[in-house]
Amino acid sequence: MIDLNQSLDLATVTGFTGSVTTARTVRADRATSTQEAILKAAERLYAEHGVFAVSNRQVSEAAGQGNNAAVGYHFGTKTDLVRAIEHKHRGPIEELREQRIADIGDSTQMRDWVAALVCPLTDHLAALGNPTWYARFAAQVMTDPAYHNIVVKDALSSPSLVRVLDGINGCLPDLPVDVRVERNIMGRNLLMHSCADRERLLAQGSPVARPSWQAAATGLIDAIVGLWHAPVTEPS
Repeated sequence: MIDLNQSLDLATVTGFTGSVTTARTVRADRATSTQEAILKAAERLYAEHGVFAVSNRQVSEAAGQGNNAAVGYHFGTKTDLVRAIEHKHRGPIEELREQRIADIGDSTQMRDWVAALVCPLTDHLAALGNPTWYARFAAQVMTDPAYHNIVVKDALSSPSLVRVLDGINGCLPDLPVDVRVERNIMGRNLLMHSCADRERLLAQGSPVARPSWQAAATGLIDAIVGLWHAPVTEPS
């Protein structure tokens, strides 16, 4: 039987353990909140000014952090921070793409596969509301040699994206390999930079050509399908 002293000791230990657990939870929540603030601030600044032009100190200040080393503490290098922003968006986009692939199955229609490339991005941007910065952030990163691979090569490690590209290639079996590579790059740039331009106009409150991201996706699908079906002229 536990005597009174033992009961008091157990109560003390239990209370101490509970306090430690609560303190750890508060610290974890605070760290998560700080990390989210840093991610949002960095994404906006990188989108508006480019990755190279923005220092970790500026990101920390924009995130409301008095400690200028907050970025390094929570994320490490600038490359780590850029990758963290990309990964934050990649998850939702992956889910949307996987659903598209499940819906179209073994389709042999080019438009289905191009839609599976375009719509996950535009649907994600639509879900974020306005203003958004991700399309401009990704466009900036894609044009920066130091960070290009984070968006491009890392993205190609996605099984769902590889499946979409295979689906597009399967619709044009006679297209030469070098032309496939060329048009894949063209299509990728058209998609991301068009979304970045629309995102910028929306953030500024300027007129846009189409009323919604869904309508913008339709125009992009038309253009990218036309790009893939364009004639191939042999170099002279």
